[in-house]
Amino acid sequence: MLKGTEQNDDLELRWPGWSGVGRLIWRVVRLRCPYCGRGPVLRHWLGMRERCGTCHRPLQRGEHDYFIGSMMFNLVLSEALFIAVLALLLSFLPPPTPWDALERWIPVGMIAAPFLMFPFAKLTWLGFDLLFRPDRPPRRGRPA
Repeated sequence: MLKGTEQNDDLELRWPGWSGVGRLIWRVVRLRCPYCGRGPVLRHWLGMRERCGTCHRPLQRGEHDYFIGSMMFNLVLSEALFIAVLALLLSFLPPPTPWDALERWIPVGMIAAPFLMFPFAKLTWLGFDLLFRPDRPPRRGRPA
């Protein structure tokens, strides 16, 4: 047995089904609580509350450096947004392509995108984790 696997024996990872994934995505897009789908989760655009405003469940998992994964989601979402916008612009702009304008505005968009996508990335990461590791009360007789 690998060293340290004893602490992960009770994780009970499971697939929630496509309806659970769709429900979570809809909650993230609306910037709502991943648990109840109602409560406000943002204090301001770049800051999340510690608990949902409605169900009062924690929005922080309490693990050191937990939201490093949200930085990965932020990068992926920002780059996907950049590629989609560029593809749409190049598809629908009439010739000749305004390369000078694109050259000026694309870096501005690339700098702004991570800030625009920040709350979505953070909630996506939390929701992704909750899909596979639902928040459960600790078992009796076992340390938390």
